Amino acid sequence: MNATEQRPLVERVEINQLTCWRVRTANAELLVAQQGAQVLSYQRDGEQPLIWLSEQAEYEQGHGVRGGVPVCWPWFGDLRRNPPAVQAMYQGGSLVPAHGLVRSLDWQLLGIDSLDDSVILEFVCNSVEQPLAQWPHAAELKLRIRLDHQLHLELDTRNLGDTPLAFSQALHTYFAVSDIRQVHVEGLEGCRYIDTLDNWLERQQSATLDFHGETDRIYLDTPTQLSILDPAWQRRIQLRSSGSRSAVLWNPWVDKARRLSQFADDAWQGMLCIEHANVLDDCVLLAPGAKHRLSVSLWSEALPA
Repeated sequence: MNATEQRPLVERVEINQLTCWRVRTANAELLVAQQGAQVLSYQRDGEQPLIWLSEQAEYEQGHGVRGGVPVCWPWFGDLRRNPPAVQAMYQGGSLVPAHGLVRSLDWQLLGIDSLDDSVILEFVCNSVEQPLAQWPHAAELKLRIRLDHQLHLELDTRNLGDTPLAFSQALHTYFAVSDIRQVHVEGLEGCRYIDTLDNWLERQQSATLDFHGETDRIYLDTPTQLSILDPAWQRRIQLRSSGSRSAVLWNPWVDKARRLSQFADDAWQGMLCIEHANVLDDCVLLAPGAKHRLSVSLWSEALPA
């Protein structure tokens, strides 16, 4: 392959109602939707997908796509479960969208740059230029996506107003796995967690995390490095984060999977969400003019034969 053929290729593609960007490097392919600046899929050549995307995903304006890496901001999950300071920022009524306000908005593409064998895409959502419904505050949200031999996501929030800004957030990453019943999550040993399926009781992780049923947990004081051990696919997915001390782990299992939109009844077997976040006591309070960065790098390593 000559030098020209090795250069990354970026093309704009329309998938149903959504404008997307397909990035092709010498060894990998990445798909990103301009709506929500959402990474949709990521796969390296000769390997299983790293990022899971539902086979029933719908690409419609104003609706989130099931899978990939949705950006949850300026709150995560049910607003009523967020700290009072985060709740107070929203001025709407009782019908509150889950996971914030930016997932279904078209972000502005700032630019696409390539250097050697890497590609960088930058998207911005500015609440001054594009006001958020019932959220009357001035902030700039920027997502930088860099693809080289790893996938790097950097989510910056800058307070453009003259009063403190409170928010929670998450990079809601869906990982592709061989079988959720056979994988293990390493690195959470000793961490406290909130079990949202058991009256939000606090517990402590005593060993490597395995999965035997529906899981929805908020882990606290998490380390910067986590990994997903997947023996059937002979790999370990590595997750390295910064700007976050909390993570949400989720799998809907059998019953809830049947109630989810854009989700096959048996799709729970092949996915696991690990969402690097700033939630609960880890929510962010930004002074005027200040910036916060939440970042995560993702890659896989082959297990020894």
